[in-house]
Amino acid sequence: MAATTYATDRYMVAAIPSWLAARSVASVSDREVQRALLAHTKAGHAQSSVTRYRASLSSFFGWCVRERLIGTNPVTASRVPRQSTPRVEMQPLAESELEAVAVAVAGHDEALSRLVLVAGWTGLRWSELRAIRVRSFVEVPLPLLVVERAAPEGIAIKTTKSGRVRRVPIADRVLPLVREFAVGKSGDDLLLTTSRGHQLHAGAFMRAVSWKETGKGRRIHDLRHTAACLWLARGVDPGTVKAWMGHSSIATTNLYLHHLGTAADRAALDRLNLPGCAGGARDGQEGGAQ
Repeated sequence: MAATTYATDRYMVAAIPSWLAARSVASVSDREVQRALLAHTKAGHAQSSVTRYRASLSSFFGWCVRERLIGTNPVTASRVPRQSTPRVEMQPLAESELEAVAVAVAGHDEALSRLVLVAGWTGLRWSELRAIRVRSFVEVPLPLLVVERAAPEGIAIKTTKSGRVRRVPIADRVLPLVREFAVGKSGDDLLLTTSRGHQLHAGAFMRAVSWKETGKGRRIHDLRHTAACLWLARGVDPGTVKAWMGHSSIATTNLYLHHLGTAADRAALDRLNLPGCAGGARDGQEGGAQ
């Protein structure tokens, strides 16, 4: 188990309400579990956190069933309450904004400026950027990165989040930059490193480039969102974007379409903006009917 997972599960134990913790396991019903989930939601926790909280409770009570301490798992009949607060929205950069951020970062560190562009065009997670090796960069039959492992900070190298290997083509805009990162390195060396050849660390990166100022208010993870939006805006179909991003479900990929609008939305807008059809104005006249 990853250290972060262990720490999160320890927090889940601390998050159990005192009134529930005081009950014997045999006296807990699905109503108490539902009440606990609702309290967790009202406390402002994200729906994903409440879902994980429910899963932890279910695992515990499932163990109680296997040990014959209780007859049924009271969590089974519970449901995660629907989130009433807005979710944290992605904030991808437009292509011109990405270039502007790279220029700003270059004023602090040229190598990290190249890293920003590579991240913004390949969609790799930060942990994947930290782990990708030189031999994972291939150019035949086409330039791409073979993403097969991740290196979250503070824990051992592991597989990607999906557990699957994926291949991400490298656009011409960043191909020379990836080649530059590979110069003078052997196959097992880290591909994307600092100018001194050190492994990437998020805190050090943000300090080195003054990310709060140069990043236009974005998180590092928004560079991954940027890549997906760039691909979709260039006409790459969602199924392909799903594969390149390593999403487990097309529903996740479709979140970017909700942000960008679909090709049909763009075509319809182009039609609205045809001469004589701009916002209800016709024959060169502005505004609607008077």
